[in-house]
Amino acid sequence: MMSETKLSRRGFLQGSLMAGAGMLAAGALSGCAPKAQAVPHPEAAAEQAHSYWLGEEPVVAESDIVDTRTTEFLIIGAGNAGMVAAATASDLGLDFIVAEKEGCVGDTREYLGAINTKYSLEVADPVDEMKLLNELTRYASGRVDQRVIKTWLNEGKELVEWLTPLMEAQGKELVVTPMKADHPAGGTYYFAPTIEHAYYPTYEYPMRNDILEWHIQEAGHEVSYHYDLVKLDHDGNKVTGAVFNTPEGLVRVNATKGTLLATGGYAANPEMVQAIQPFVPACCTAASYSLRCDGYGLRAGLWAGGVKDVNGAPVIFDRGAVLPGVDCGYVTDSDGTQHFPATHYQVNIGSQPFLKVNRKGERFVNESLPYDTLCNAASIQPGGVWCQIFDGNAVEDILRFGTTGCAAYTTAFMQMGMPLDDFIGMDGGWGMMQKANSLDELAALLGFEGEEKQQLMATIEHYNQLVEQGEDTDFGKEPHRLSKIIEPPFYGCWFGGALLTTIDGLRINQDMQMVTADNQVIEGLYAAGDVSGCFFSDNYPEYIVACACGRTCTEGRHVARLLAGDLD
Repeated sequence: MMSETKLSRRGFLQGSLMAGAGMLAAGALSGCAPKAQAVPHPEAAAEQAHSYWLGEEPVVAESDIVDTRTTEFLIIGAGNAGMVAAATASDLGLDFIVAEKEGCVGDTREYLGAINTKYSLEVADPVDEMKLLNELTRYASGRVDQRVIKTWLNEGKELVEWLTPLMEAQGKELVVTPMKADHPAGGTYYFAPTIEHAYYPTYEYPMRNDILEWHIQEAGHEVSYHYDLVKLDHDGNKVTGAVFNTPEGLVRVNATKGTLLATGGYAANPEMVQAIQPFVPACCTAASYSLRCDGYGLRAGLWAGGVKDVNGAPVIFDRGAVLPGVDCGYVTDSDGTQHFPATHYQVNIGSQPFLKVNRKGERFVNESLPYDTLCNAASIQPGGVWCQIFDGNAVEDILRFGTTGCAAYTTAFMQMGMPLDDFIGMDGGWGMMQKANSLDELAALLGFEGEEKQQLMATIEHYNQLVEQGEDTDFGKEPHRLSKIIEPPFYGCWFGGALLTTIDGLRINQDMQMVTADNQVIEGLYAAGDVSGCFFSDNYPEYIVACACGRTCTEGRHVARLLAGDLD
């Protein structure tokens, strides 16, 4: 039996992991006699692989519950999916409680993807829904449920057209970024439909989640802060609510219509990342995720009978700037805390397709690749890092490159006339970015010595020849993304990947209902956003700009509308 009021997340985590380790030890000691082994189903194999980080579900005694609340709709997490679900429920008269473990709403991801809104059709041609459906499926090598993707395709438009008046009422202006559907990159063409919607000014208070909180407050609702999830209440394939650790003690919330997990991914949990996606630390130096995303909601969903996507799916951007000599991977503090080594979350210029070399001074990749593709290529190079090098003509080069998505952040400031050095400083690059009046001096600042320095100089000379001839005969980079390195001052910086979030999660159907390993619906339990699955696998399709947050918010709204009877 646990204490009345002192049950903490740390205590649960430690207890659960110890219990999980004990179970593994017991399993290792039993059944030692040789026996025929059946070929495991992928889900079963995944369950075995993650048992040590999953641990055991906490046990809560009735005598430890200090209060019980009842609502129709319980929303766990006040982030992007959760706040859209709450505002939707408020509009539709659905009784709800939003339970949030921290003391404020979660971080807002400002860019929303949706197809064929009335706003996007003003600036671009209609998006071919079936082509986009199958392009997303191709990115994921088919490890998706196309019906789940179609929920976003069908309902994202309605989401944006509902949300926009709320944002405009608070002084925000909707901007749709038109895209060229056939986007040249990586020596080929990627499908890049016009779906990105953002409310400007971006990343300035108030942001979307703030505005949605105000919206529900105007209707008499409040977020229940410092409600830290302990467990879901479940019996068989039915969930009836959840138990939370609060400042007052353990509180049970009963949900008569449904419970929504909107708790985010697990990027802030190094143990889960290393177990599920060991390739992530092999190519990442920087943390760009919310510390709320610790994977506990995903674990709670598994304890309740859910099943996780078999493959991982990280969101990694090529902007984790570090000092010379720093490797990719976690570092461990004296207290055992693990974290990535970078001191700054992202340096945006890293996404520009300038020359990139490894520690041997060798060019090893077409630099015009999607963010994570380049990081993956670097993961098998020494230290997992690469060095980006460019010269005093960088502004002209950046304007010609025409990068898309949030890589165009750098481009926008160049278009506004901001001096390059000022931009690097504003973006937090100085300290990692090196600058010199000669390539010899720059090489020394970047840590190149001896043979590696000689190779770097030879690489730059050869690269300049490729630019001169107008054809990259080494890796096939587009001619307009080739740039000479001849004009001082010269710049260089070491990079790894920056981990933003994880987007592999709990398996769901097209109504966001969680399902078991045999695809049976868990009654009363839903998942939306990064804690949910069936939409991505292996990667984030970065040229389908803003599709991740678009699906997150659409899924949250769908669940609220479903429970309120607002869907056909």
